[in-house]
Amino acid sequence: MCLKYSSNYQDAEDNLQDSFIAIFEKIKQYKNKGSFEGWIKRITINTALQKYREKSPLQIVEEIIEEEKEPEAFNFEKTTVNVDTLLVLIQQLPDRYRLIFNLYVLDNYNHKEISEMLKISVGTSKSNLSRARKILKEKLEIHQKKVKTIN
Repeated sequence: MCLKYSSNYQDAEDNLQDSFIAIFEKIKQYKNKGSFEGWIKRITINTALQKYREKSPLQIVEEIIEEEKEPEAFNFEKTTVNVDTLLVLIQQLPDRYRLIFNLYVLDNYNHKEISEMLKISVGTSKSNLSRARKILKEKLEIHQKKVKTIN
């Protein structure tokens, strides 16, 4: 979980440690409603998002949202990309794109929830997701070409 929301292994370790501290400090707040795993996941994600907000203290300027076509989905059936490679490629995304991609695609948050978490507009969340997908698709295609060249 921490690797998904971090740009490198060291940041992920820091997020994991900070998450454990937060979990232990808040353990008495858990009321046995819902899954314990889900409660821990939420704290871990919030810890990573808080680090992002602290790291980026500048006010977010709303982007002018143009009608962007959703990039075609990458065909994973025709690729040899393994999970570790995919994680590395996701970590290479710019911070905000990576956060929004992970929240929306991997953790099933909707754009309204993401906009509230990151204090951005719904349109900005959608635009950033579209750009993240486009960048990731390009990175996957480059990786696939390298794999074909090696073989």
